[in-house]
Amino acid sequence: MAAPASKTITSLNGKWSLNKTLSDPTDPALALQGMGWLLRKAIGAANVVLAVTEYVDSETGKTHIDIEQTASGLRGTSEARVLDWQPREHKDWLFGRVEGRSKFVATLSELASLVAEDSEARKSGWVDSDFLALDWLEEEGGVIFNHVAADAGWFATQAWGFQDVGGERRYVRNVVVAKGGKFESFKMIYDFLEE
Repeated sequence: MAAPASKTITSLNGKWSLNKTLSDPTDPALALQGMGWLLRKAIGAANVVLAVTEYVDSETGKTHIDIEQTASGLRGTSEARVLDWQPREHKDWLFGRVEGRSKFVATLSELASLVAEDSEARKSGWVDSDFLALDWLEEEGGVIFNHVAADAGWFATQAWGFQDVGGERRYVRNVVVAKGGKFESFKMIYDFLEE
């Protein structure tokens, strides 16, 4: 189901299901991250659902996004992101120990500059193109930009927001996984399930 008009980058609360028909395959990126064939196939067969809670901490004024991700037949994972671009450690059974940062990016031109040829993302080997900046709808609040560095030696850099997919407004994540000079870029497109 398309994203309702009430869902914005500052109001992602609800349940979102990964639409595998509309999304790009994730298997090449999971392989680059070092996941074994059997686990990649299990993830590929699973129904993936995100339960998202987005809120502003009344004491710090910082936006938080807490995500409980479930995948049928597999253990779930939890994410607690704070949108202040400060590095935070996270560890789970699927990806191991990682350090992640997240922030709002107010304009699409600012997002384009974050992945431009002279950007930190390009110079540091996080991305190899402007893929993260492509196809976004110009909406109030912009997009969310995330970067994760894993102990296993890979990077995952993402932009989250809304895109027109087949004439419908959809919640989308443009993702680039990088390791050792190799890059896998893909879109994850979600169906809105419920509040």
